[in-house]
Amino acid sequence: MQNILNALKKIDRIALVILKTLTITLFLLLSLLVSANVLVRFVPVVSLHWFDEIVEMLYAYLIFYGAAALWITREHFSVGDWIGATILKGSRTRYWYRAVLEVLVLIFAAIFFYYSLRLTILAQDVTNVFAIPKRVLYSCMPIAGGIMIIYSIRNVMVEVIPLFKINMGGKASDRVVLDPARKP
Repeated sequence: MQNILNALKKIDRIALVILKTLTITLFLLLSLLVSANVLVRFVPVVSLHWFDEIVEMLYAYLIFYGAAALWITREHFSVGDWIGATILKGSRTRYWYRAVLEVLVLIFAAIFFYYSLRLTILAQDVTNVFAIPKRVLYSCMPIAGGIMIIYSIRNVMVEVIPLFKINMGGKASDRVVLDPARKP
């Protein structure tokens, strides 16, 4: 079991490094293009008529791959868990509450994945200048959605496993840490 957990943690680290590197690279490219566009407006030496297409693609990829990276580390925006942290602190109900929340998040990720995949598959048009198929631009959404589903399943398991340990006589503090971003 420990070998499987170590392998999963290694996969987590690799996925996170890839997504962070991709996000930082996309941000740098986007910054360079925007700076070049500003410069060309003051010193019109070349036409950047293709600017909008590339910026649209870079921005979409930056947002969705960045969101997937945040999903892995559980650092995405949320309202906060003030109910579980204050009202239900230390009770078995807290684990049920958090498990239900994670299932709802999983449902959101699944719906997002389904509709973004459908949009990507059904897209027939191309961009104006480079004739890039729009499905290439949209492809980042189902990929990020798939990553979100995988890690939402992990998060559900992180909340459900302690419930079984409590039912078998263990303590909630004996929980298996599947999520490297979360302390037991």
